[in-house]
Amino acid sequence: MTRHPARLWLTAGALLATGALTLTACGSGFNDTPGEGQASGSGKLSILIGSSGDAETKAVTDAVAAWSEKSGVQAEVQTANDLPQQLSQGFAAGSPPDLFYLAPEALAGYAANGSIAAYGDDLENKSDFYPSLVDNFTIDGSFSCAPKDFSTLALIINTDLWSAAGLTDADIPTTWDQLASVAQKLTADGRVGLAFGAEYQRVGAFMAQAGGGLVTDGKATADSSANVEALTYVKTHLNDGSFAFASDVGAGWGGEALGTQKAAMVIEGNWITGAMKADYPDVKYKVAELPAGPGGKGTLQFTNCWGLAADSGNQEQARDLVQYLTSTDQQLAFSKAFGPMPSIQSAADAWSSANPDQTAFLAGAEYAQFPPNMAGAADVITDFNAQLESLRTGDPQALLKTAQSNLEAITK
Repeated sequence: MTRHPARLWLTAGALLATGALTLTACGSGFNDTPGEGQASGSGKLSILIGSSGDAETKAVTDAVAAWSEKSGVQAEVQTANDLPQQLSQGFAAGSPPDLFYLAPEALAGYAANGSIAAYGDDLENKSDFYPSLVDNFTIDGSFSCAPKDFSTLALIINTDLWSAAGLTDADIPTTWDQLASVAQKLTADGRVGLAFGAEYQRVGAFMAQAGGGLVTDGKATADSSANVEALTYVKTHLNDGSFAFASDVGAGWGGEALGTQKAAMVIEGNWITGAMKADYPDVKYKVAELPAGPGGKGTLQFTNCWGLAADSGNQEQARDLVQYLTSTDQQLAFSKAFGPMPSIQSAADAWSSANPDQTAFLAGAEYAQFPPNMAGAADVITDFNAQLESLRTGDPQALLKTAQSNLEAITK
């Protein structure tokens, strides 16, 4: 899959263990005794995260340390070099971390084999999480784990190139036709109007805007007429030269295409803000909601949750720590430290005030779709992404038919 430089902070995770110290002062609201079959606690919480860098590692470590001081429970944060692999090895060895970052596409598999404990429905702040995020981590009707943060896709516009093309704020596209029109105007001097990754994680936004999606109500719907219309729209403009995959302009991802000015507009998530600040500080840009398609507004959301090991002997303490880490103040602190959007609605106003130029990302929470999260979905999407790379010359209906067949095999 195409590089997600900042998506890494969405894939992190972990937490430490707790000791036998009481948590009553934390007001967790959880039961005082471990669940049936739960191992006894080691006295220290272990937390495993997949950090995007020093800023995230320090922020999480500091937050856990503050919680430890408040609760009296020891905890240690470890940063994974390869989170999925280290997590898998931990479970296989019977010694998983108590808490860890967990991707939606990994949730179903771990839930099916009993590796994780579902606790979301027990959280005091359950109703504060965005409904689409709760749905993202709900398996068989059970809210399995707390979303730690999230991102959505938006349209990122180079404002200097925009102005040079004679465009104003009134021209920011709100429909597919308008997007095609401005992309054509911005395509000049060896530069493409719009670039995005050759993957479902970007192209899927067009499918959502067409009223489609890979899975609907648990059933495979990849070969729907809406999805065919979406891929046909993208293919049309790949071929007229106003759209391009990032790799086609020599960029590793959309942020690089925008930063090097090989594209005037890109589709990316809010992780792009950190990359632009660090790597392309002189490039001015604006964030807008993605234009609506024939099915209305649509975007994709990306998130990870705080997974809790079923074998953890420190479940009560771990859940209390999750509640602390997902509180309004703490999520705003994380956002300030390394950029993620809070997963709870109570932080929306404060986050918007602090990030007035990025509110289009937050607006997407109202209508975002999330990638399929059932067991086996990751492999299906990987195969679909390989086919999307040839969309310029390929048959949209045939590509989607293959995806449909693969999805039916895991949704039955």
